[in-house]
Amino acid sequence: MASFPDSVNENDIGKAKPIGELLVPVAPFDQKSGREAWSVAFAPDGSYFAWSQGHRIVRLVPWFRCLSNFSGGSADAPSGAGPRRLSRQNSDGSLAPSMPREHTIDCGDVVWGLAFGSSVPEKQSRCVNIEWHRFKFGQDQLLLATGLSNGRIKIWDVYTGKLLLNLMDHTDIVRDLTFAPDGSLVLVSASRDKTLRVWDLKDDGNMVKVLRGHQNWVYCSAFSPDSSVLCSVGAGKAVLLWDMDKYSLIRKLDGHHNDVVSCEFSPDGALLATASYDTRVIVWDPHLGTVLLELGHLFPPPSPIFAGGANDRWVRSVAFCHDGLSIATIADDRLVRFWSIEESSPQALAALPSGLCCAFSTDGSVLAAGSRDGSVRFWASPRSIASLQHLCRMALRRLMPTQQAQALPVPARTVEYLCYRIV
Repeated sequence: MASFPDSVNENDIGKAKPIGELLVPVAPFDQKSGREAWSVAFAPDGSYFAWSQGHRIVRLVPWFRCLSNFSGGSADAPSGAGPRRLSRQNSDGSLAPSMPREHTIDCGDVVWGLAFGSSVPEKQSRCVNIEWHRFKFGQDQLLLATGLSNGRIKIWDVYTGKLLLNLMDHTDIVRDLTFAPDGSLVLVSASRDKTLRVWDLKDDGNMVKVLRGHQNWVYCSAFSPDSSVLCSVGAGKAVLLWDMDKYSLIRKLDGHHNDVVSCEFSPDGALLATASYDTRVIVWDPHLGTVLLELGHLFPPPSPIFAGGANDRWVRSVAFCHDGLSIATIADDRLVRFWSIEESSPQALAALPSGLCCAFSTDGSVLAAGSRDGSVRFWASPRSIASLQHLCRMALRRLMPTQQAQALPVPARTVEYLCYRIV
């Protein structure tokens, strides 16, 4: 039976529904460091799932195969009954050449960061130069970037598992990677060498800019949905926003009391969630730099002094669901939590020993979480139906920053709703 922290009343909170797990073989040397699943990722088109299973290995698995195995043959995995384990057999001998294939990639060093990049834009590309040297603009090119312990970044072809590029400018661990969602194949890497680097993969991996502003390790970065703004977070309470047209610092966000280790924008770009070792996730208005909501993982909330030190409620990861309503968090109290942006208490939770990272599937129906033992566990997201009001709000906020929303000639209460001013 799951053991919940004293601060959680398990009878008052719904249990998240487990749907499956991906396990790695256990060997005596696996007890050493290096076996952690530091990163999990879904392809933008939902075709693949990837995770770093430790000891230099990345697994690329067709997502529909995971769903089918979890549900016992049905593609509707969230409605399946109980966890199932994916077969370890490689798909090369069992699938037709035109079908997605499973790949096991040896990256040569411990893998810390993963990111999928697609040359098929989610919207009209902001990129001016479309003369592609290696990749053809608009065609179905799916890449996987891996950030390694030795400071290198390796770029792989997802469909073949072949190495395409080897980027070598960082001088310390590449902790996180993120692609611009506009199909431009612009990649940003965050490193313990205190820098962010911007790479142009359409130009054979040319490094176009070094972003300097962090005084300590950089843990994570995330693009806004329109690719115009980058958030980067790191040690020393750092939350920085960057203008990616000018490659300049917009502002620093002050509010955390400890290292900030994870960040993600909402699908409409109106909200920014940051996770910290101070036991909190803060939801910001990135346009104004103001705090809209705090999600606490320790009750009563710790004092700034206690939050700034070691505790057993460090938040490791935060992910925004694609419905714009839900947030998932991973914390050191052995729980995964699902939150609503309209509430300060979690909707559902589940036990997760030694969780490190999490990500929602492309359709938002499944949450994947990686652990220190190299395994990945999956839960069905709490079912929610977005109201027409919320859908209209998201459609408007995709195009309109807070300042413009505040100036609309509509009732004050409508402005409050559009600006996500949560009470």
